[in-house]
Amino acid sequence: MQKNWYAVYTKPQAEKKVAASLTKKKLEVFVPMVYTKTKTFRKNKFVFEPLFRSIVFVQASQEETQIMKQTNGVINLLYWLGKPAVIDTAEINAIREFTENYRNIRIEPTSVNNEEEVNNFNGSSISIEGKLYAVKNKTVRVKLPSLGYYLTAELEEESIFVREIPAVQNFRFAHS
Repeated sequence: MQKNWYAVYTKPQAEKKVAASLTKKKLEVFVPMVYTKTKTFRKNKFVFEPLFRSIVFVQASQEETQIMKQTNGVINLLYWLGKPAVIDTAEINAIREFTENYRNIRIEPTSVNNEEEVNNFNGSSISIEGKLYAVKNKTVRVKLPSLGYYLTAELEEESIFVREIPAVQNFRFAHS
């Protein structure tokens, strides 16, 4: 019984409830969450919300897809060419790594399962552990071909120049 990652389409703003219901049914669930800045009447406020709206990623076998469809709040699975879309494990790991390490993340649509490189980004592209990254100025981008999205993050200057090295943290420059 092979388990694959599937994208489950949920009712609007029901991602956390669906994830909790599927977790109770002993399925592995992943909802990528990010902080976004929203404007209120007087100030800016940071809100913790899902990166992909109305989508929950679930690792399950083919037989367990019926259980997912019968869960309260689930509309359906995402389909590709008449079959439930299987998301690559490397892409799920890339999303996890990207949401843990970067802020100011946005998603941009692209064609699904396209083999082209990230040449339109006009930056240098590198491949780390099978994932295609592109770096330009203060921007990092990773391609998710089975989902049809790019994840793009704006880097902060501190994360570019300052590394967490214990020997350097206690070092102080002399003032003249």
